[in-house]
Order: sequence, then structure tokens, then C-alpha cells
Amino acid sequence: MTTTTQRLLDLAAAAPASHSEDLLLLLREASELYQQGFASLRHAVAARFAGLPGEDLAAAATAAGMPCDASQDRDELLLLLALTEWEMTPAALAYTEMAEDAARRGVCLIPEV
Repeated sequence: MTTTTQRLLDLAAAAPASHSEDLLLLLREASELYQQGFASLRHAVAARFAGLPGEDLAAAATAAGMPCDASQDRDELLLLLALTEWEMTPAALAYTEMAEDAARRGVCLIPEV
């Protein structure tokens, strides 16, 4: 069974040789995997910081490089912590590079208006 990270890395490796509709299909699958991976990590971060007071969550987010304050609600703080951690994973880095490369070639998941 392939992990989310491995599949994202495989898609990112295949992307440079893909064009137009094929690249768009790869990008769509990669986007879904990115969202799944982030949701999974977000759940793990929430479990890891369960019971920690809001002030401590804000301090942890700030220490991780995500400016915030204790007035933000718990869900926002957990989201910031998860996002900071997720953005540094190989899966997220591969997806970001893939999406940026696709955009440079005129392929994007968001249709132009």
C-alpha cells in the first residue's frame, strides 16, 4: 500500500513530463492527497496539544513561526500549528513545487474567470 506522501512524491515526479489535461489530472489527485494529509496531521496535532491552555498554544504557534495571540480561539491556534508543521513535510513541499510548476505552464486547479 502506498502512503499519501509516497503517492504525492510519485505524482510530483510524473508532473514534469505531463502536459495539459494529464497534468491537470495529476494536480487534482495531488490536491486531494494534500488535503487528506493535512487533515490527518491536523488531527494528530489536536491530539498532541489536547488540554494545553490557549496561551500555551499561542506561544507554541509563535515559537513555530506563526504569529498569533491568545485571543484567537483554540481551533485557529491548532490550525496554525498544524499548518506550520504540514508545510515542512516532504508531501507538502512536493505538492507546492508541483503546483507552482504547473502554474508556470498555465495549468491550475482554479479556473480563470
